[in-house]
Amino acid sequence: MAGQLKEVRNRIKSVQSTQQITKAMKMISAAKLRKAQDAIIQMRPYAKKLQEMLSNIVSNAEGGSNIKLAEERNVEKVLLIVITSDRGLCGGYNSNIVKLAKSTIAEKYEAQFKKGNVTIWNIGKKGWESMTRNGFKTDAAFKDIFLQLNFENVQTAAQAAMKAFENKEFDAVEIVYSEFRNAATQRFVSEKFLPIPKVENKSNNKKSDFIFEPEKDALIAELMPKILNTQLYKAVLDANASEHGARMTAMDKASDNANELLKSLKISYNRARQAAITTELTEIVSGAAALQG
Repeated sequence: MAGQLKEVRNRIKSVQSTQQITKAMKMISAAKLRKAQDAIIQMRPYAKKLQEMLSNIVSNAEGGSNIKLAEERNVEKVLLIVITSDRGLCGGYNSNIVKLAKSTIAEKYEAQFKKGNVTIWNIGKKGWESMTRNGFKTDAAFKDIFLQLNFENVQTAAQAAMKAFENKEFDAVEIVYSEFRNAATQRFVSEKFLPIPKVENKSNNKKSDFIFEPEKDALIAELMPKILNTQLYKAVLDANASEHGARMTAMDKASDNANELLKSLKISYNRARQAAITTELTEIVSGAAALQG
């Protein structure tokens, strides 16, 4: 009986220690989330307007096929930029992104995958580990971006993707990431990066256009790479905020589960203690009765 009490006491201490860790991780993630959330909220309207402008330029450009980054080609080779986190303990965040990447390949690029023409560029170690373990063709050149997250590092990855597309190493580039909604909610999306998507004119109205100064060609050559760099950076900031939100939620749930487990363990401990006391009293009474007899 004493051994059982000791075992329950040790489990209670273990759960309490784990709960302290989960609470601390929740507080750290909450602090990081505030900063990451501010960054993506400030970035999103700017990136959205740039994307609209870029799509509009490509849609209205005469001879749009001359714009290399908007060139529609027969898709033979595909690049997926999969953005996950470097660390775990964030619920199903990373597994959901990997699952979306696999389903995107299965639905859109199954023929290319069977030929070995689907390449994965990972941003984040967890995605790289999972995709490599599952036999996908991966590239770890940019997986450590989150160790020093800034625009310059993300720009390097974006420029590499643009250069590979221009050199016809890939015919299509997509980004798989999580779009931040709030601390408890993320939307997992697969977004076309290259070729630049055009605006669909659903009505018969003439598409809006811009007045360019200087000439359109010079402006396109200057703006297009910068806008695409911004799009990838926005996706990385979205993923960063989503990661901290998912981890904060996961640690909060883990702390609540620890509370429930502690209640259950304390009930078990009290029952075992009561049983031990009852046994000891019975032995004392029995011994006293034996002495009197």
